[in-house]
Amino acid sequence: MRTARPRALTLRDVSAAAGVSEMTVSRVLRDRGDVSAATREKVLTAARSLGYVPNRIAGGLASQRVNLVAVMIPSLSNLVFPDVLGGISAELDDTPLQPVVGVTQYAPAREEAVLYDMLSWRPAGLILAGLEHSRAARAMLRAAGVPVVEIMDTDGESVDCAVGISHRRVGAEMAATILNAGYRRIGFLGTHMPEDHRARKRLEGFEAGLSEAGVPLAAREFYQGGSSLVKGRELTERILTRKPDLDFLYYSNDMIGAGGLLWCLEQGIDIPGRLGLAGFNGVEMLKGLPRRLATTDARRVDIGRRAARIVAGKDPRPDGGVIELVPTFLPGDTIRQV
Repeated sequence: MRTARPRALTLRDVSAAAGVSEMTVSRVLRDRGDVSAATREKVLTAARSLGYVPNRIAGGLASQRVNLVAVMIPSLSNLVFPDVLGGISAELDDTPLQPVVGVTQYAPAREEAVLYDMLSWRPAGLILAGLEHSRAARAMLRAAGVPVVEIMDTDGESVDCAVGISHRRVGAEMAATILNAGYRRIGFLGTHMPEDHRARKRLEGFEAGLSEAGVPLAAREFYQGGSSLVKGRELTERILTRKPDLDFLYYSNDMIGAGGLLWCLEQGIDIPGRLGLAGFNGVEMLKGLPRRLATTDARRVDIGRRAARIVAGKDPRPDGGVIELVPTFLPGDTIRQV
């Protein structure tokens, strides 16, 4: 049973934690006044540990909130996030709330900075991608005093509530689908994963699903930077040059999967007889490919809408704090039909 959201922190809380006056706290946080280095550090340490963020709204504003919903995503170049933003915007359209977007570039330090700036304007709610955050970011989220909805992922502990899919389950179910279609020499292609936690969880689920059937993952190929058709082509050529006996390639997203599909077709490879392919995300703009790539629809628009409904007060906070949506496997033309 989840407890109620904590009240918003005040200067008095920081003052008590640091053992100094509220005036001193105010001077430090506004970077004004003659305050010793030791006292400044004491105040900043207390503020960070509590998750306190100064209020930039004019003191005379009665509600001390603005009609903005802070939305934090890792990237604007990744094709999946515009769908999420579209769902959020559509659900807020008939409310006084407006979404404002911050980009974190998959970097924890950048997420902290963006979160600090967003919360200092006292938004009405916060929607952010992922469940993994730094200690400082989690402290700010817990102290925000407004609805906080973490989206895209349910494999972990949320600060307030989460709306998304289980990526480990997606990976395990894809492994079962591939094995049921008769493929056994399987390779994985994806991004380096220190900060792409959702891709890492899919791979973990995928390997676990294969392992349960006694089938090891035969090869892996990783890349750095953004996804592109070119990256998909390069990775596919590289892994098949190294492991020409592979009979299935599972890509961490549709963009590199599409590049791999185009390369395979140019080489005259029999798809899906000789080689099967699958991606992840169900990206609409890739529907014009010569073959439809097998993939998983990650319910991105629905995730955005459900998160926005919670922030806007249209839906209550979910029991247990989690709304787990069920993704849909789309077989396309690149996996043998059973």
